[in-house]
Amino acid sequence: MSEIKDGEAGTGGTAGDPLTALRHRIQELHAHAGEPSVRVTVRIIAERGLLNKGESISHTTVNAVRRCERRPAWPYLRMVVAAWDGNVEEFHQLWLAARPQPASPPAPPPEATPPHHRQIGRSLTGHDDRVFAVVWSPDGHRLASAGDDHTVRVWDPATGQQIGQPLTGHAGPVLAVVWSPDGHRLASADRDHTVRVWDPATGQQIGQPLTGHAGPVLAMVWSPDGHRLATAGADQTLREWDLATGEQSGRPLTGHDGQVFAAAWSLEGHRLATAGFDRTVRVWDSATGRQIGQPLTGHDGQVFAAAWSPGGHRLATAGDDRTVRMWDPATGRQIGQLRTGHDEAVFTVVWSPDGHRLATAGFDRTVRVWDSATGQQIGQPLTGHNGQVFAVAWSPDGHRLATASADTTVRLWDAAFDAEAQLALVSQELAHLRQAYAAVCRERDELALQAQQSRALLEPRQRADTLSVPIGWHTDGPFTGHDGAVLTVTWSPNGHRLASAGVDETVRLWDPTTGEQIGRPLTGHDGAVLAVAWSPVGHLLASAGRDRTVRLWDSLTGEQIGRPLTGHDDLANAVAWSPDGHLLASAGRDCTVRLWDLDTGEQIGQPLTGYDGEVWAVAWSPDGHLLASACVDQVIRLWSPATGQQAGRLTGHAGPVWAVAWSPDGHLLASAGRDRTLRLWDPNTGQQAGRPLTGHDGAVWAVAWSPDGHLLASAGRDRTLRLWDPNTGQQAGQPLTGHDGEVHAVAWSPDSHLLASASGDGTVRVWVAGAVRPGA
Repeated sequence: MSEIKDGEAGTGGTAGDPLTALRHRIQELHAHAGEPSVRVTVRIIAERGLLNKGESISHTTVNAVRRCERRPAWPYLRMVVAAWDGNVEEFHQLWLAARPQPASPPAPPPEATPPHHRQIGRSLTGHDDRVFAVVWSPDGHRLASAGDDHTVRVWDPATGQQIGQPLTGHAGPVLAVVWSPDGHRLASADRDHTVRVWDPATGQQIGQPLTGHAGPVLAMVWSPDGHRLATAGADQTLREWDLATGEQSGRPLTGHDGQVFAAAWSLEGHRLATAGFDRTVRVWDSATGRQIGQPLTGHDGQVFAAAWSPGGHRLATAGDDRTVRMWDPATGRQIGQLRTGHDEAVFTVVWSPDGHRLATAGFDRTVRVWDSATGQQIGQPLTGHNGQVFAVAWSPDGHRLATASADTTVRLWDAAFDAEAQLALVSQELAHLRQAYAAVCRERDELALQAQQSRALLEPRQRADTLSVPIGWHTDGPFTGHDGAVLTVTWSPNGHRLASAGVDETVRLWDPTTGEQIGRPLTGHDGAVLAVAWSPVGHLLASAGRDRTVRLWDSLTGEQIGRPLTGHDDLANAVAWSPDGHLLASAGRDCTVRLWDLDTGEQIGQPLTGYDGEVWAVAWSPDGHLLASACVDQVIRLWSPATGQQAGRLTGHAGPVWAVAWSPDGHLLASAGRDRTLRLWDPNTGQQAGRPLTGHDGAVWAVAWSPDGHLLASAGRDRTLRLWDPNTGQQAGQPLTGHDGEVHAVAWSPDSHLLASASGDGTVRVWVAGAVRPGA
């Protein structure tokens, strides 16, 4: 084993007692830099060790300490202790020093007064139905709102009174409203496919409606010079209009694969950004109508909003995945992400005029304000609306916010930045951190004494295959390398390798024992890779992706085998090998399942159809006689691959079904869905076996049976993995936590001892699960 020599003894290095040495070194840190963070403390321990000069510490231990920087908890290190050729007690002292929180948390700090965003005056009422849009006039003296009651209304924000009569003429709900840069005109868009321009001073419509969209117009924005209007809609297009003539300028801009929910013009007027149903953000050259670069991908759901920073150097987007993401439009790369705190979809995001803050609003009825530099929320959420908040807008001076809601009201909020209150809040939080650090130090000393009495629990090195490790302990730190969310993971048949794939358009191979990547990424897909599956024969991989193709790879050489399998008319969401390895099944957004002959590369027969929506998953029965598929239409369908005929329909889920998996003996089928449940089915009777398995706090994206059939694993939007006893329907152990994003996939090792998971946080993790069995 390679060794790292301790190059510096440090004060107290010869004290003989590792804990004493550690105390002295932390005192040194106090003297030179004040209270060190856990990260700094652990790093110095890793670099200098607890050992006297001339002694050594293994790479394994140093790496364990570095992993401890992310999750300083004894369960994540105990297995490494068993693999360390050294003093277990000394290692335990190291862990005690690295713990970030005491078992009994210190008393909470005195409540600070956060920057307070209070509602100003009464709600503005007058709309008879949901209010979808609100916007300030450029001078800040007026507000315009629009809603489901087919009207546009103008308000005096100083008095809260409506100015004049509602602007009427639309034949359907008004979904968007915007002021011209000079404040002399208003434009509104509706569900009846039209855009109308108004003189807000007279309340009269200017000219004829702008028509051309083949569906509802969902978003609208004026060019900075006020000469053009850009509109986007359900017909998947972005259109520009010359307001002098009322005619469309050029051809519609197309590229989105679904409704376009948002459009935003950069301040210099050269670029347009759009966002839509297809989970992408696109940037366009407004002069040529050409798309600039590749679509910006990363959102795990529909993207509802896009907003340029005032300087045009950043783009913020928000969506159904409850996140706000920041992009560098010059490079097309994501440069930040807010885990927003919103409990449901985020409908809108807007920059403050100075670019220092962001405001978001959404389905959870709250509005939140953020520091755009740090990504931290400022103050408490703004609450008061009794329905979803569809729109939020900053006043030109940045001192007020206006919001529009399904509760039929418009509300105004004080958004002035209270620097003095913010400073007080930070000071009190710092005092609380100091108290917490002192409590950690006290607990460290107490636990050090307890550790001396617990040596029997810390056995020397054991073979990995004989370790008895409780469920949920990592075998290693996360596997990193993907540039974005990881959507799928699978084991090789011999358990010696893992394959993963994600939004970075690559498939990657890993050594699960070291966490190291094997070879170069497999590239070729022109878009996110949504599924990957290892063949039963071991060296072949199949992948499916956003580019509508299925591809085969030689996992030993990394080379693609043959041409892509084409036929899907939309995203290919899933792929599965037949048990004998001769056939592939794929499923996609085109509402079909397709079978492929791998000897010829040709599709077998006609697609399996009959779905009322996107097909998310497909799985072969162990004997190869049936295929199960999961669809957003809430139905699980069984098919005979031999005849192409449907063999059964399983219904019961209260929402889209995202995953299906057969038990190893083929007697049961497990499914998971948006309704937060797992369900077990008897495929022979079509009946549900027992009650739904509940526990997840969000949609369940994945389900997998252990190869020995004793356990089920599931993963979902709540960022956890959970294990279940299929015989009792009870959860086995505690949820497995550690991922910082939704967990999209889970896979068992062939020996049923390990679990691999893939997450929106960009990582793959491996977990020990072999010691837990039903009733344990």
